[in-house]
Amino acid sequence: MSTLGRGKSALLVIDVQVGVVGEAYKREETLAAINVSIAKARAAGIPVIWVQHSDSGLILESPEWEIAPELTPEPGERIIRKTYRSSFEATDLEAILVELGVDHLYICGAETNNCVRHTSHAAMERGYDLTLISDAHTTTGFEWAGYVVDAARVIDEHNLNFLDYELPGRSAHGVTSAELAF
Repeated sequence: MSTLGRGKSALLVIDVQVGVVGEAYKREETLAAINVSIAKARAAGIPVIWVQHSDSGLILESPEWEIAPELTPEPGERIIRKTYRSSFEATDLEAILVELGVDHLYICGAETNNCVRHTSHAAMERGYDLTLISDAHTTTGFEWAGYVVDAARVIDEHNLNFLDYELPGRSAHGVTSAELAF
């Protein structure tokens, strides 16, 4: 249903880095679900695209910047380096997706309330169909200005936002890694 009409899919694995998921909610379960999603994508011949964030707290090439050791990109899989929350902003992601003929993105990774959210919305706004893998994204809870931001509720809220969501000519929905089929 995408407005782009390219016909292919890709899996985005967003910011699953040592310094991002170290204290993440349900870390082990989420990384396992991400691995299931990656294995299914590879088995189906779906490109896996990795995204790595860097900023003043996540220094490029530092140990914290590296992808979590439970996950391993294969040779030839694209890796996007970014400095903004959206994986599209100031990167070559769009050009790679055009080259691959992608108009449907499957999304997993971290952090739900930052880069997963911003990338998901940016994809929809650019005309992509989207499938959020509901058990394969995570975040870390925190306190801010006297408010407690609970990681589990953030994840639940994001999953609900992409439950049968539509924009003109494109749609989003969520599936678990067990339900995922390409």
